[in-house]
Amino acid sequence: MPLARSLSMTSLNGLPQWEDEDLPVEDLLLFEVSWEVTNKVGGIYTVIQTKAKITADEWGENYFLVGPYFEHNVKTQVEACEPPNPAVKKAMDTMKSQGCQVFFGRWLIEGSPYVLLFDIGSAAWNLDKWKGEFWDVSNIGIPFHDREANDAVIFGSLTAWFLKELSCQFDDKPNIIAHFHEWQAGVGLILSRSQKLPVATIFTTHATLLGRYLCAANIDFYNNLDQFDIDKEAGERQIYHRYCMERASVHCAHVFTTVSQITAIEAEHMLKRNPDVVTPNGLNIKKFSAMHEFQNLHSMYKARIQEFIRGHFYGHLDFSLEKTLFFFIAGRYEFSNKGADMFLEALSRLNFLLRVHKTDVTVVVFFIMPAKTNNFNVETLKGQAVRKQLWDTAQSVKEKFGKKLYNALLKGEIPDLNKILDRDDITIMKRAIFSTQRHCLPPVTTHNMIDDGNDPILNTIRRIGLFNNRTDRVKVILHPEFLSSTSPLLPLDYEEFVRGCHLGVFPSYYEPWGYTPAECTVMGIPSVTTNLSGFGCFMQEHVADPAAYGIYIVDRRFRSPDESCNQLTQFLYGFCQQSRRQRIIQRNRTERLSDLLDWRYLGRYYMHARHLALSRTFPDKFEMEPSAPPKTEGFRYPRPSSVPPSPSVSQHSSPHHSEAEDEDEDERYDEDEEAERDRQNIKSPFSLGVLPQGKKKQHGEYRN
Repeated sequence: MPLARSLSMTSLNGLPQWEDEDLPVEDLLLFEVSWEVTNKVGGIYTVIQTKAKITADEWGENYFLVGPYFEHNVKTQVEACEPPNPAVKKAMDTMKSQGCQVFFGRWLIEGSPYVLLFDIGSAAWNLDKWKGEFWDVSNIGIPFHDREANDAVIFGSLTAWFLKELSCQFDDKPNIIAHFHEWQAGVGLILSRSQKLPVATIFTTHATLLGRYLCAANIDFYNNLDQFDIDKEAGERQIYHRYCMERASVHCAHVFTTVSQITAIEAEHMLKRNPDVVTPNGLNIKKFSAMHEFQNLHSMYKARIQEFIRGHFYGHLDFSLEKTLFFFIAGRYEFSNKGADMFLEALSRLNFLLRVHKTDVTVVVFFIMPAKTNNFNVETLKGQAVRKQLWDTAQSVKEKFGKKLYNALLKGEIPDLNKILDRDDITIMKRAIFSTQRHCLPPVTTHNMIDDGNDPILNTIRRIGLFNNRTDRVKVILHPEFLSSTSPLLPLDYEEFVRGCHLGVFPSYYEPWGYTPAECTVMGIPSVTTNLSGFGCFMQEHVADPAAYGIYIVDRRFRSPDESCNQLTQFLYGFCQQSRRQRIIQRNRTERLSDLLDWRYLGRYYMHARHLALSRTFPDKFEMEPSAPPKTEGFRYPRPSSVPPSPSVSQHSSPHHSEAEDEDEDERYDEDEEAERDRQNIKSPFSLGVLPQGKKKQHGEYRN
């Protein structure tokens, strides 16, 4: 028997590489299978799309993504080409000769990975046969009325068929790794294992099916994880067959991974298997050549949002836009799971605090959560029209004023300011002022909601009374549609909008990872998350004082809902108390955390999962180094020693605190020195290994 090859990694220019020269990537083929390859449904699309470049850099021509064929997606995202690998081409030709449509090309995203797409419709005539075969190997029956599950059976059967046709062409190498994402792709994994194909399999769950359903039902999920009758709960929600598909995929995989420690705990109870590796989600980080360019972008897009506010609040614009902060929440319209319920309650309490303390700060809060609407409401459109009319009036008067002033100065005269504006100009301006009069409050929503009487956000706004009154220091705007730069109301893309805001608030109850606060972080925008989100747990583990770096983590796991709401309120109120300089310093720190979320760092966890799968599938060829798995101990950003980020975080030791002390603290802040210290706290990638045998991590040992 040949000696097993040792698997470990080293770093080269920040990118992990194969260490053993006897193990070239040419000896391996990697297939990543997901329903969301070229097909955006949810967050998995973002994971695969952003991770493609670093994976393609590592694997080159031997990396393939496998997904479903949808013509409208392929026309805009995929460039057709011939497979570079003759074995892949032969397997495709075999399937085509038996009536299945298979499409091959390059996905036009960063990294340009190869994609292999199966046309589900062309193979639908095999559905009954394949459902029978799936029943024979798994005893899982698929109801005829569940189209999504039926499509998953077709997709999985096609995937397993392709892997069989491919693997039978190889004798010793190349070895195949197949990485399956979520239950929709899991049938292919189950069938591959039942047919004993020589394929190393990995299954990643990004959120458990039952966990999402239970949390949406307002159940105390995390405190009762070990109390649920899993089969009964899945059956009552009519997803028992989907749950079985997911659980079978988890137990069939050589390596099981999930995206966060909090989801690992959930999977242990819901799916009855502890993940082998936690694979956090990353992003492609693009640094600006100018160090503070992101601050300039913040100012530019903030001005665009201010223009919208001028129109939306016409007639009620009795607050200073220079002292107005923009908060937002965005994502799927899951009222409880995304924490919109707690956010609204905290806003009510924040409004009370700001009014009691007679602060001159105003907070405008945007809810960017798509819902069913008819169209923009008339009052919102009218506001933007009034704003534009006022702008045009001011420009015409300014032009006339400028000409008269210019002519007077040419004559060497100081113009009489009482005569420089004639009666017509004053009449025009008076009419413009009268046009801004309003006999109703600024609307709390920008669109006509189809079922506003049962809308949870609007009903909560009615209950807490945040109707955008003049006396309210917190104003609310529900924008129930995705943002677009072509919108007549708020012509900004989502990224531009985020850059223009001051704080993203995501107090989620169920959030396996949480891309929204991660996106805020890489753009240098502070955010609120929770210790029930994967992102929040990740930041708690990596940053000694997350709040100092603009990551406010609400404890929703070990506190009552009321205590959590009070904590969120304090975070928001403390943020409102910050000076402009403190917010700038905090944004600098937040943006520096983006290095932690770069796939060039987080890709190591996926590499470890692939190495582990190879060593378990082909133990005579590959073995793992007997070292610990990728950990992050000693990888923490320390608390900054300079100026505190907010008044609420650092309490003054003396009640007689003076402005002179603030100036001293400002002088202690050295941006370059602090940035360099943070960079040194990121360690280079290190060797990966397997978990020590015989030691199973107990429930209480997880760090959250």
